[in-house]
Amino acid sequence: MPIIKLKKSIIPSCDVDSLEKLSKLVKSTCSVKGIGAYKIGFELVIPFGMERVIRTIRKYTKLPIIYDHQKAGTDIPEMGAKFMEACKLADAVILFPQAGPETEAAWIKSAQQSKMNVIIGGEMTHQAFLKEAGGFIDDNAPRRIYGIAASMGVTDFVIPGNKPEKALEYANIIKNKIKNPVFYSPGLIAQGGNISDLAKKLDSWHAIIGRAIYEAKDIKKAAEELAKNL
Repeated sequence: MPIIKLKKSIIPSCDVDSLEKLSKLVKSTCSVKGIGAYKIGFELVIPFGMERVIRTIRKYTKLPIIYDHQKAGTDIPEMGAKFMEACKLADAVILFPQAGPETEAAWIKSAQQSKMNVIIGGEMTHQAFLKEAGGFIDDNAPRRIYGIAASMGVTDFVIPGNKPEKALEYANIIKNKIKNPVFYSPGLIAQGGNISDLAKKLDSWHAIIGRAIYEAKDIKKAAEELAKNL
């Protein structure tokens, strides 16, 4: 079963610092056509706890909740099972397994054994990430990460929305390995990415958008306008 029922959608990234702001964000957007899920991260979960954050969202919607640990999958292999247990209230987790292939395989296996939906990311959206751009990460690492995940049956992947050429390169690599993959992209609007760049070229794709929605004067209207670009 797909994590999100829609083929294409907007996923509000709930990077706000209070449950009141979270409530406002979800209440304002959950009925908007084209909203597919909500993404939560450390800014809410560390101070308030996973249970309270999810309970707050569930007051307004049954849409899937994706937990992005920013960045999970960078510890030793044995921590994968503990991570999945800690995240069991979420509908899916995002992993960026930069700690190597053994950790990646172990954490994916832990997710599968826990029946947790897992979304794998390889390249991040900011500058100076890969070595070719002045970063620490080997230029070929994302391809290896995506390849390992696909070989293990993963169907959902994060690709950088503000690097459309690279995103499509990764998408093509993945599509050559598995049928009907699903893609998710951050890095849009505030980080320079354009929704239509990837929405027109990928069959199953979800735009992860933060500031352009939760900082808008009219949150619902902003979400509606963004959804028109899908």
